[in-house]
Amino acid sequence: MADERPRLSVVIPCYNEELRLPRTIERIERYLGARGDRYELILVDDGSGDGTRKVMEDTAARNKSIRVAALPVNRGKGRALAEGVKVSRGDYVLVTDADLSTPIEELPKLEAALAAGAGVAIGSRAIKGSRVELSQPIYRVLMGKAFNIIVQLVLLPGIWDTQCGFKLFRGDIAHDVFAGLTTDGFGYDPEVLYLAKKKGVPIAEVPVVWRNSAPTKVNAIRSSLDMFRHVVRIRFRHRALSAAPR
Repeated sequence: MADERPRLSVVIPCYNEELRLPRTIERIERYLGARGDRYELILVDDGSGDGTRKVMEDTAARNKSIRVAALPVNRGKGRALAEGVKVSRGDYVLVTDADLSTPIEELPKLEAALAAGAGVAIGSRAIKGSRVELSQPIYRVLMGKAFNIIVQLVLLPGIWDTQCGFKLFRGDIAHDVFAGLTTDGFGYDPEVLYLAKKKGVPIAEVPVVWRNSAPTKVNAIRSSLDMFRHVVRIRFRHRALSAAPR
């Protein structure tokens, strides 16, 4: 039984999360355990400089459903997720943030979208039915909306919120798109979704509950400029690869 393939892999990228991580792990364990899921929780240490790795290893020592992956140096959220997805074994792969800004209890909404035929289901704060219980500062909200307009124009028309960190993939699709990821940092979301879209994978945008969690490691101006640069680069890079002779 212990070696049975998990139905669900949950992948969490962690950078200096020793304070928030214990509560997050406990909440996920309690919720998935109550459902009776066969699951694995993959914690990826993105080169943390605090006690994050010890928290991970102590938890993994007491729960065989928890696995630890690590990058030797800080590479960014996208690269940490790619590392975690690479070693995942679940039929479905949920990628979520260490702060659980979208509660794990929202998972059934995404599962329903996959059951209805989607290959990827993404949590959204921007469509009817979503509920933002604790908002970001207004300047971050406005910057996020501006970024999404750019993403829609350049990469993903019709998707209103690519940046909510709560996404569920069919396992084979997760392995495929994350293997092709070239963006290491916070701008990974549009690239992963663009790769899925190019492969003809149906993407469902699902309204979820969301609560802003402070502090954040996102520098609004620097990260926004970095993500904008990556969005443009993604479009032209993948267009060039498509046009290249086989």
